[in-house]
Amino acid sequence: MKNTVFTGAATAIVTPFKGEEIDYEQFGRLIEWQIAEGINAIVVAGTTGEGSTLTDEEHKAVIKYCVEKVNGRVPVIAGTGSNDTAYAISLTKYACEVGADAMLLITPYYNKATQKGMIESFRRVADISTKPCILYNVPSRTGCNLLPESVAELSRHENIVAIKEACGNISQIAKVAALCGDKIDIYSGNDDQIVPILSLGGKGVISVLSNVAPKETVAICEKFAAGDIQGAAKLQLEYLELIDALFCEVNPIPVKAATAAMGFGENSLRLPLTPMEPAHEANLLSLMRRHGIIK
Repeated sequence: MKNTVFTGAATAIVTPFKGEEIDYEQFGRLIEWQIAEGINAIVVAGTTGEGSTLTDEEHKAVIKYCVEKVNGRVPVIAGTGSNDTAYAISLTKYACEVGADAMLLITPYYNKATQKGMIESFRRVADISTKPCILYNVPSRTGCNLLPESVAELSRHENIVAIKEACGNISQIAKVAALCGDKIDIYSGNDDQIVPILSLGGKGVISVLSNVAPKETVAICEKFAAGDIQGAAKLQLEYLELIDALFCEVNPIPVKAATAAMGFGENSLRLPLTPMEPAHEANLLSLMRRHGIIK
């Protein structure tokens, strides 16, 4: 059995902007609030953090800032994956050097890859990493699907310890669990599938919802772990409308509007992402008010 990076809920945290610049003051406030609310880990510079449009210097600076701000209170998982394996290796080396606790490695996007290519790419990155690596499978965004047999092969690598599964296919995730056993931890990458994946032996969720409701997202996982399966399911279903609203446009468009409404930076995104459509935003903010997140 490999060491588990975290159990429960990790926030795939947004990167607040002020105009075109990263707003480190608001980023720091958001990190502090997340920790105060009881979040179990933070994922920095991932999809939700707009890692794909951060410059190389910004990407490194955001990781370093988050590691220093968190200061060991919870694990920090750095988004260091890329469709360019050499760049993923470089970024992973840097994140290890500045003290990130684990790496999140997305499957190659746009150029895509065969299963063989993905396996080789992940191995190359894991070979140089001095910290645990979490695979990230999200076919809807990348155009390629890391299959259970490939995950099983990668689980033999000592540094590959987990997978964030956002394929949306519970049957596929069940096969990953069956093939890998305790050689790999599984985290839900979809907020509407936390309880189903926990029921398959999952360790928790890497969450977008927890940007705005960290305490409640943690509670879903804690209730399940304590044996209150019905309570965990009830709580997840209570937040289903809000989860849907947070994904009614491409992530992180809605959650950026949500965190801005909470006072954590501007509702500002990097092109090609643009601010949320007014009707969608009105519905999102209405649901946030219903849950007491904003007034």
